[in-house]
Amino acid sequence: MFFGEYSYRVDDKGRVPLPPKFRRELKLGMILTKGMEKCVTVYPAAEFKRLSESLAAKAVTPASLRKLTRSIFGSAFSASFDGQGRIVLPHALREYAQIGDTAVVVGANNSVELWSEDEWKAEKVSADEQAAKIIESFGE
Repeated sequence: MFFGEYSYRVDDKGRVPLPPKFRRELKLGMILTKGMEKCVTVYPAAEFKRLSESLAAKAVTPASLRKLTRSIFGSAFSASFDGQGRIVLPHALREYAQIGDTAVVVGANNSVELWSEDEWKAEKVSADEQAAKIIESFGE
């Protein structure tokens, strides 16, 4: 399980460290791909395989599912840690997520998300507002 929020510098080669407690769960391999919002999603290899199997189990895929599959798998990259616990963020994914000199690393339960500071600030406000509405609906 991944949780917490961390801010790290991205070096000039596009490398960013991940928190040590995340590294343990990702040491067997990871896949980076476009997130549904403007972020990079990092899946442990086993979790990405489960996602793949789940999508492949659909006997007939509607157009929207095919588009989702193309988006996820077409933008996916394998990654591994260097000796200093960093991963390389491919240029295409950095550009998609608008990640510059700093990446916000966010635990998202079964995956990790990498955000630009500005996009994360906006998403955090939106997520907090949505969470408050959901909690409020339970009280009714």
